[in-house]
Amino acid sequence: MHSTYDVIVVGAGHAGCEAATAAATMGSSVLLITMNMHTIAQMSCNPAMGGVAKGQIVREIDALGGQSGIISDKTMIQFRMLNRSKGPAMWSPRCQSDRVMFAQEWRDTLERTMNVDFWQDTVSEIIVKDDRVRGVKTSLGVTISGKSVVLTNGTFLNGQMFIGEKTFGGGRTGERSATGLTEQLVSLGFETGRMKTGTPPRVDGRSLNFSRMEEQMGDENPGKFSYSDTAALTKQRSCWITYTDESVHNVLKEGFEKSPMFTGRIKGLGPRYCPSIEDKINRFADKDRHQIFVEPEGWNTVEVYVNGFSTSLPEEVQHRALQKIAGFEKAKMFRPGYAVEYDFFPPTQLKPTLETIKVANLFFAGQINGTTGYEEAACQGLIAGINAHQNVHEKEPFTVKRSEGYVGVLIDDLITKGTEEPYRMFTSRAEFRTLLRQDNADLRLTEMGHKLGLASDERWANTKAKQVSIDRLTQLFRETKLRPEEVNDWLVNRESAPLREKSTVYSLLKRPEIETADALTLLEMASTAAENELQSYAKETVEQAVIELKYDDYLSRERQNAEKLSRWESLEIAPIFDFDNVKALSFEGREKLKKLRPRTIGQATRISGVSPSDISILLVYMGR
Repeated sequence: MHSTYDVIVVGAGHAGCEAATAAATMGSSVLLITMNMHTIAQMSCNPAMGGVAKGQIVREIDALGGQSGIISDKTMIQFRMLNRSKGPAMWSPRCQSDRVMFAQEWRDTLERTMNVDFWQDTVSEIIVKDDRVRGVKTSLGVTISGKSVVLTNGTFLNGQMFIGEKTFGGGRTGERSATGLTEQLVSLGFETGRMKTGTPPRVDGRSLNFSRMEEQMGDENPGKFSYSDTAALTKQRSCWITYTDESVHNVLKEGFEKSPMFTGRIKGLGPRYCPSIEDKINRFADKDRHQIFVEPEGWNTVEVYVNGFSTSLPEEVQHRALQKIAGFEKAKMFRPGYAVEYDFFPPTQLKPTLETIKVANLFFAGQINGTTGYEEAACQGLIAGINAHQNVHEKEPFTVKRSEGYVGVLIDDLITKGTEEPYRMFTSRAEFRTLLRQDNADLRLTEMGHKLGLASDERWANTKAKQVSIDRLTQLFRETKLRPEEVNDWLVNRESAPLREKSTVYSLLKRPEIETADALTLLEMASTAAENELQSYAKETVEQAVIELKYDDYLSRERQNAEKLSRWESLEIAPIFDFDNVKALSFEGREKLKKLRPRTIGQATRISGVSPSDISILLVYMGR
């Protein structure tokens, strides 16, 4: 190994893998330390990537030059674009992944990445001198020097696992917890808390009766995550849907007295948006059934993931309840579900770069920050890895604004508002979600990735060419006109008002009853020349051009609001600003500002407890 590394990444989950590849690709020497080389990029929970808002994050990671999108494309077994019935801002790509292939592809990628070294061990201590990180110490007694350290410990910090009345140390089934690090960080002045998460049982697909379930097939023309030349799926595996009922709930209730959640043995905060099955029954007592997604774990395995049945009840209760579900009457269980409780560090202790405020060049990413989900972890790892490299090489810090990406929304939410439950991304968290669509992540972020040295020259050239095509198509839609006799019958069939005079394709696309996919039909009716020209463009490019035209009023409004926000963000608050000197501030506002130390007026406006009048007072005090 090197005597000193530019970046030491602790943990090889989704955050750690993105951090290591980013820093190494940018030119830093990187050491990736993991407890087990055979569980790199393990999908500890469901074998899937993307979903509502999460799919947008994966596309943003890809646009910046990260790897999660590429690896998802190479290892998916099914692809679906969710929310197609809603507006384009809600469309979200999701794939079912091959669990084993996903982890192997990540390891192959890391091993192909120059500048990445590996060390199998557990980090028990970070070395800090003069409030700056200097390296790490491991449980084997090895001291490794590093100019920066990225902690991506996942659920392993003092991890405790629960199955019924059984409790044992661990951050994941079959793997021990990491101890000592939390205590040291607390001694350095960091605040800490406890959170919990869980996972459902895995079952033998050969023992299931799929004829009693609803088949959920992938898209007829499957898409992908990466903007690169990864191949689209040519074959897919189906998922399935079934439901619990009162008989299932009654069996589960028998085990409540042994549930670690109800007996109070689990103290940590759980994910509100992904509750355990016992929590669903308790919180939604009025519902007589709950949906269960039956998801295959890969191409060449019979193992099935029972999504929606996360539980920490005794294993015999889990098995009896499973066999009451339609299609699961003869189900054989590979392993039971369990809950895991672990330490996290409130993310208000971080800068926008994910560097800690208390210790220079120490970064936190992933579940250590109180988030949940592979995608949320991966994007944090990418940002932390980028900034670890930037710090070490004395370059400008890198951040993504709220108006530029879901990545920016996530990090700003974390460092400004903190979180009292595992943070999960939703489209509703983004005030500019019409701008932050999954289809345009490359146009928003590839230039940034290229400047950092992550996105290749070829990727940037392709993005610029795509923008030229969109501009040309936009012009084509604005210029192409239709006569009433060409289109009126079609409009009437679509329950849309007929034309009285010539009209452009653009104006027709503005009608709410005319869908994005209708652009092709309109051009075909207009002229052969326009239709022929359209055939030379990629389907995604045509779709994006139509979206930009159809929603340009909304997009224009959002861009104006984003510009206003940008002005607030440009008003910086000095790190040494003394809020106690501003006597007119409310007591709560002053205390929150002193604790969270916002870097800009924009960030201050998003702090709970800081009122509009507090902001006005600050602006007056700052001479604004």
